[in-house]
Amino acid sequence: MTHIDLPELETEDTLQLQFQQLSLPQFCVSVLEAAAPLLTGSRQVVIRVLELLAEDVILIGEAISADIWDDNSLFAIDMKEKLLMVLGSFGEAMCHHKSSVSLEHPEAVLVHHRTAFVSISLLAVRLLQTLLPVEKASNFIPEPLSAALFLVSLDMPISLEYPNIHDAVVAYLEQLNSENYSIYKRTAEAVYSIECACNFLSDVGKEGEKNLLELVELADQALRSFSCHQHFRLVKEIICICSKISKSAQASPLLQGESQKVLLRMLSHPLLQVKVETYKCCLEIIEECLGVHTVAKPVSSLCNGIHFLLHPKVLYEISAFGIQEPQNEVNAAAKTILLYLLQGRLVMTAATWNKFIEALCPVIPVLQGYADTEDPLGNCILLLSKASSEGGEGVLPCTTHFKSLLRLLLVKKPSVRSLALKLLACHLTGEEGADRKRPSIDARVLSRVTNLFIVKKPIELKLDDRRELIIKLETVEKVYEIFTSDDIDLVLRKSAAEQLAVIMQDIKMHAVVKKLCLIDKIIEYLNECVGQDGEVVECLVQPSLTLLRKVLCGDSSLRVSLSQQSSLLSLLFRVSLIFHEDCTIVTEVGALFCLLLFDEVSRMDMWSVNPPSKPSSPSVFSLPVSVFRRYHLPVHVLGHHAVSPYAIVLPLSADCLALKPVSDMLRIAWNLSWYHGSDNLLKQMSSETKIQEFSDALTLSSEDTLALKVTHTASGLKDCLHAIVQAAAHREVRAAVTRMSFYFLNDRLSLKGGTGPCGVTLQSLAWHTTLNRFLQVLPACTEDEKLLIDIIHFLNKLLKEQRKNSSVELLTWLLELLLRQSPNPLLDLLVLTEPQAREETDDIRTAVRQQLQKELIALFSTLLLSFTAITDRKCLELFYVFQTQLALKLLQCLRVTDAPHFYGLPSLQRTLRGMAHLTALPGWSSHSPLTKPLEVCVKYLSGLLEVITSFYVERGGNAMSFMGKGVTKSTILCLLHLSHEMMAQDQSSEWMSLWFLPLGSHSEEHTPAQQGLAWLIPLWVDRDPEVRFTSLGLGSALTTLESGCAALANSCQNISGGLWGTVVNILLDQWECSMVRREAAFILQNLLVIPMPSVIIKDYTWQGPCVHDEDSGLSLVGKPALQALFYHCRFYEHLNQMVKHCYLGRYTLDLNCSALTGTSESSDSNGLDDSFKFWRAPSRMSNQDPAPSSLSTSETMVTPSSGSAEFSPLVPSAAPLPEVSNDQFVAQGQHETACPRLAHDPCLAAPLPRQCVLVTPPLLSAVCSLLDSLLVVAPGDTANAVRHTRLVERLCSIADATLIEARVQELRVPLPSSPPVEHTQAQVSFLLEYLSSLVRLLQSCLLVDPDLVIQDELLKRLTTNIIGVLTIGTKDLLDVELISAFYQTWTHLFNLLATLLRKAGAASLPSITMGLAKHWVAVIDMLCSCVGLSATCPALYTAGLQFLSILLTEEAKRCLRDKDKTNLCPSPTIASLLDKTQDNQKSLERFNEVIIQSYEGKSGRDTLQRVAANALLSLLAVSRRAQKLALEAALVDSCVERMKHVNAQLSLDALRPGKAALRKKEDGFIKELSIAMQLLRNCLYQNEECKEAALEAHLVPVLHSLWPWLLMDDSLMHVALQLLCVYTANFPNGCSSLCWSSSGQYPLQAVGRGASGSSLMLCVLRLASQTPLENAAVQHGVFLCLSNLALSHDCKGVMQKSNFLQNFLSLTLPKGGNRHLSNLAVLWLKLLLNVSLREDGQQMILRLDGCLDSLTELSKFTHKSSPHLPLLIFHNICFSPANKPRVLANEKVVNVLSACLESENQNAQRIGAAALWALIHNYQKAKTTLKNPSIKRRVDEAYSLAKKTFSSSEENPLNAYYLKCLESLAQQLNSS
Repeated sequence: MTHIDLPELETEDTLQLQFQQLSLPQFCVSVLEAAAPLLTGSRQVVIRVLELLAEDVILIGEAISADIWDDNSLFAIDMKEKLLMVLGSFGEAMCHHKSSVSLEHPEAVLVHHRTAFVSISLLAVRLLQTLLPVEKASNFIPEPLSAALFLVSLDMPISLEYPNIHDAVVAYLEQLNSENYSIYKRTAEAVYSIECACNFLSDVGKEGEKNLLELVELADQALRSFSCHQHFRLVKEIICICSKISKSAQASPLLQGESQKVLLRMLSHPLLQVKVETYKCCLEIIEECLGVHTVAKPVSSLCNGIHFLLHPKVLYEISAFGIQEPQNEVNAAAKTILLYLLQGRLVMTAATWNKFIEALCPVIPVLQGYADTEDPLGNCILLLSKASSEGGEGVLPCTTHFKSLLRLLLVKKPSVRSLALKLLACHLTGEEGADRKRPSIDARVLSRVTNLFIVKKPIELKLDDRRELIIKLETVEKVYEIFTSDDIDLVLRKSAAEQLAVIMQDIKMHAVVKKLCLIDKIIEYLNECVGQDGEVVECLVQPSLTLLRKVLCGDSSLRVSLSQQSSLLSLLFRVSLIFHEDCTIVTEVGALFCLLLFDEVSRMDMWSVNPPSKPSSPSVFSLPVSVFRRYHLPVHVLGHHAVSPYAIVLPLSADCLALKPVSDMLRIAWNLSWYHGSDNLLKQMSSETKIQEFSDALTLSSEDTLALKVTHTASGLKDCLHAIVQAAAHREVRAAVTRMSFYFLNDRLSLKGGTGPCGVTLQSLAWHTTLNRFLQVLPACTEDEKLLIDIIHFLNKLLKEQRKNSSVELLTWLLELLLRQSPNPLLDLLVLTEPQAREETDDIRTAVRQQLQKELIALFSTLLLSFTAITDRKCLELFYVFQTQLALKLLQCLRVTDAPHFYGLPSLQRTLRGMAHLTALPGWSSHSPLTKPLEVCVKYLSGLLEVITSFYVERGGNAMSFMGKGVTKSTILCLLHLSHEMMAQDQSSEWMSLWFLPLGSHSEEHTPAQQGLAWLIPLWVDRDPEVRFTSLGLGSALTTLESGCAALANSCQNISGGLWGTVVNILLDQWECSMVRREAAFILQNLLVIPMPSVIIKDYTWQGPCVHDEDSGLSLVGKPALQALFYHCRFYEHLNQMVKHCYLGRYTLDLNCSALTGTSESSDSNGLDDSFKFWRAPSRMSNQDPAPSSLSTSETMVTPSSGSAEFSPLVPSAAPLPEVSNDQFVAQGQHETACPRLAHDPCLAAPLPRQCVLVTPPLLSAVCSLLDSLLVVAPGDTANAVRHTRLVERLCSIADATLIEARVQELRVPLPSSPPVEHTQAQVSFLLEYLSSLVRLLQSCLLVDPDLVIQDELLKRLTTNIIGVLTIGTKDLLDVELISAFYQTWTHLFNLLATLLRKAGAASLPSITMGLAKHWVAVIDMLCSCVGLSATCPALYTAGLQFLSILLTEEAKRCLRDKDKTNLCPSPTIASLLDKTQDNQKSLERFNEVIIQSYEGKSGRDTLQRVAANALLSLLAVSRRAQKLALEAALVDSCVERMKHVNAQLSLDALRPGKAALRKKEDGFIKELSIAMQLLRNCLYQNEECKEAALEAHLVPVLHSLWPWLLMDDSLMHVALQLLCVYTANFPNGCSSLCWSSSGQYPLQAVGRGASGSSLMLCVLRLASQTPLENAAVQHGVFLCLSNLALSHDCKGVMQKSNFLQNFLSLTLPKGGNRHLSNLAVLWLKLLLNVSLREDGQQMILRLDGCLDSLTELSKFTHKSSPHLPLLIFHNICFSPANKPRVLANEKVVNVLSACLESENQNAQRIGAAALWALIHNYQKAKTTLKNPSIKRRVDEAYSLAKKTFSSSEENPLNAYYLKCLESLAQQLNSS
């Protein structure tokens, strides 16, 4: 044997391995190839194969695209051949099981074949749906499968139990085989008809009022299935319903019409027996109604029963087809029916008889064909004509009667024709003017015309319909004129008539002659001919008749009108008698009689059930075939109605009915419909009493019964449980349990899941008791163990199927079973006893025992996963106890597995896998009554570290270990879970030392053992990426503690780069998969949490990274070292590359970039490279999801612990890909050695193709968190690096709201081709996690350096994505964790938007507003939803409302900035969206209502109330609509009531001894009062309606009562004054209300700062009088309030009475060089300005002694905001005539005003000019004063300058006004 070095085993040629290994599509198809032939095997084999293939089909759906069928590469051809062979095998297996059902086999075998057939059919259809589009089915599905699909389509039980599968089968069958599909469609139609028949019989038999229209519709559909069931009782019921409907006077026309259709179809039914029964039933009803026995009964009550027959169409059917039916039973009944009707006049009511005659008239042309003097029916028909002719009251109307007489001349019976001539002779002789008409009627004439119309050469009634006119219309008119002209010779007229007759052969020419009244002219000629002198025009008769015939033949409406003219008919008959020897004329008359006498029956649309949409061609005249047979017609015409027009076509022919699948389907369908569903049918089958109500041919066969019972899930499961109870041997129990597994598999294959029939049925069955007895005893032999294996396997499958909707009853039963006292076989069997261990010498027994342990571990693992959504308290308590008991048992297993057979790896792996599932649950160690949680954890740690020590560390890792991959993964995963459990159970870090292991091998006895975590480091470079990921996750968990960081750092001292270098190396390793790099980022983030120094500090516990430059000898530690490390390894450039290669899809299974780019770098002759292009497109892929068997990634979720890192091992990973170009990091001062994993032989790496690196969103999430931490540790350097690499822009470009929305839509409405829901949920969670991390990073960037984020394009893209994610609806999502992830992400997004607005409101507001406008309604709805989450998700509630508040605040600032701007672009604003949007007003109303309710629904001490209040304040400040809705919601009243309540509480507290009401500003009442006043302020702002509401709510008295409390708190006083300012602005009534007298109670504390007055106005004045006020804001507020009040007459009166204005005179002027007025002086001036706006106020100012002088002095000083206030006061005073003397008397004022004209300020110039003009206007004395030379000079100069300056003054009205003032002044002063 050749020796091979172990390290050589590790060398791998990646490219060679890629060529040798199977691709995923090849693997999936290989599984299909190998498994498909086994589908004809035994029960156990079939179920295991089907379970395997069910998983394989899911994988195929992700690995192979439907595009493979269109590809012609070698690989594709090979794949298609294999797939077609597999599909053929499926078809053969299905046909095998279907055909193997024979009575010769035992029932168990039959059940197996049926079960297998159903399950294989479901799997085959699911495979077809996954692989083959329906439209391609005809090209690829092999014949065996096509035949099998035909059998499935006709399988009634499958179509009932799995309708979606059946629909898919039919869709494929439609494309495959037109003949088979036709058979199916017709059989399905028959099945539907059968269902309608049974429903009809059921509904008819029910008592009570019936829906007759529905019954008739059912009857109509039921007619098509008589050939299938021949249940003829149905006929009688239908006829009775028709009769009942005809009796009812309330029956609607629609109902009567539909019932008539049903009757006609029954009378003409293709099945003879149905027709016989129909006529028989009709006859019975007529006999019952019109028989002799009815003479003594009331006639009216009986006659109505035959009304259903009294319709022309019914009588037509009986006359034309019933009488001629060859079957004697039918024609005899038809004749008898007609006889009863014709002879029943005496037993009918007059109404019934008239109804009969009315219905009979259109049918007489057909009926008279049976006239016969010898036959009873024929004689009755003759009597219709004779009765009217022989005197007395006629049976038929006159015209109808005469037409019937003429019609008898065409009957074949000579005796009838002779009788008709006699009757006609009587009619003609009695005709008016008969003596003046030819011929005279006598016996000689009549004897010659018996066979008058029996002609030898009948006429062909056929016209031409040419496309183009041959003869011009003018020519036709000229010929017509010749024909009708009396001045032209008769020979020429005859010739013209003959030419017209030829011309009329073309139907297009008829319109011309009709306009010319040809018909009237012909009738005129015929009347003239019949007259005594008619011989003159006899030559015109023949061509005239021909003309008339051709016109009538082409015009049905003309035929209708002429046929009702008995005079014309009589005229034609006389013409025929006159020319009885002229065969041509007689034949023409006979043809006209055919056209006129048979017109009713010639119109096919009159007799059809549904008249055609297009009328028949007018040139076609046809007659029923029955008329041909009964009459001698002198014409040749087309025939119709050779068969009844009401006859239906049966769906199935006799050949189809003979097919066994068809007959089986129809038989089962009949029984299902008869018993109304499978449940009732199965009950009937199982009942002992069976009453047969239908034919034996419809009785279910034993094969049918078996198919129904087995296919029906509920019945099948019941049978299985019954079989288990009745079983006499293990084999029977195992067979039943296996059969139950089939039902679970069928649920999965039909996509029904846990809510499918199997799960629902088991919840209702007492199956626990049935299986309980097998689970309570230890197995005594191998057969017992095999049975237990099957039962546990079934329970495991049941738990898996119901995992999403677990049954509390099932879980409780299982837990009670597992927790019962000894013996407890299920837990005891986990641990082998010594005798059992010795017994394991038998290989079979060993294999069975191992399988049993495997199933037990799988059951417990599934049970642990089933409790994620359980809330039942008892069940949870049992579960917690079970967790710890199982933990202790598994610990025993771990120890036992170490002993026998040199570590049995399968047993060890199973134990560790069970441990991994158990330890993933928080608190698993804390429910043992005997052992403390930490003790259990320590035992676990000891055992797991022993496994690691024994098998991994000391054996050199994977290179020398005999340990399998599963053991490694499970062990390290258990350790990861254990670390979190220990942190949860013990908050201290004392247990950290328990994780340390001695380093060095046992041979090094003299080397002291070191304690540390060095055993963990080799796992970071394990061959398996999941081991690397989990071990790094363990490192991440341990480094959340400072002691863990230190221990790990110490353990990495001998590694190149140390801990920092190693972790950074792994993070930046582009060969590494994303989930591993993500954990490295977490470790690095945890290391950054601990504060690190900037210089070396001796004995400092944490130095951070340390680098050393050998050249310079420089050493760095801490932050400088970290920066050097990042610079050396080009850290940020690597991060940039990671972002570039991020992949957002769901799966990616390709190792080649061509799968993503769509191009292949190389092409191989065997088509291997092409294999990848059949994989799913990138939109269906994401980074490689973990394998289902991987416990560490697919079935584990770790709860985040305290610290900066978040742990979530459920992360998809990209395939390990080669690094493109970057070198590995080597720390300074260390040897140039890289991580052991990354050392490659260059000769091996060289041939590898250049490959791309894929990075997942979870890795980028960790990168964002890492960058966030770096911004905290080193903000400046990190910000510069991020800016330089443009990381922010690249990271933001990854965020994609449309992708998230598309995946959420998949979750809402999953398609059949959609991947598993869990995968889509995971992808959405990862994308949301990335978005949250990115948002937190952006917030930090805004705090450190806002310019990193504030960029126009970046902001637009960012806000679009943010708002897109915010508006994703989660209403239909069912996963609680996913919804929670959305809430968390939304919270972060709102916080980011708020930060953006705070830091850069002006820059970010436009883009945010634009984004909101595009999704405004969705945003409003989303905010409403957030407000509704205040109880369940307060963080989202707070974030949403804070964002809203800040947004509205910025909007208000924008409004202030833009109020003076014009020509702004019409971009949307928040204010316009809130107020001007007319669409979706209800959403906005709901939005306002929700926010108001949120504020009012919370107490004053609730912190969330302040959040709601801020949002409401901002909303009211911006939106007028919000103010209106708040008023409607009584917010004003509510706030006033809150103020009253606070006042009452404060007053009450003031009375308590030792209680200072306002001692703390944080007092809840004070906050509540402040909020209420602020809300009122914003609600009243510029809204008169709200102010009126406040007035009615007595706001002023409430404020007055609160005034003493307001005096004690300046902030409250400031808010109150703001409220008063808003309230009194432009609201006179509100101003007046402040003057009203009111009173209140005041505490002693208020006395010191002011006492109550009689009104609030006096309180305000008193507050303003305090000089100076301590608070400038209060001072400003009180004067602004007084400025508003000064506009009110009442308030000015109070001011005057209180002498408040005297305080103005005490103002001190600025001293020294200060030329600026104080703020108080400006406030006084503003107040006086408002006072001066009216004359009474002006008088108040003038009454103040020295006021004008004071104003003159104040005018010498300036103020930035209001420089001309004194001038404006003077200006206002000058306009009152009463004030002018006082002003003119004050020389200072006049000088100030005139000096304004020389001011450099234009406003001052205008004020001065206007004031001077006002003084001089209409006041002569002012001229004298103002004619002062200096004033006059100033005026003239100002006027001259103004005229030059403002030449185009019309452009500025102020300038024009200034010119006008100066002009007037100049004129007044210059006038004498």
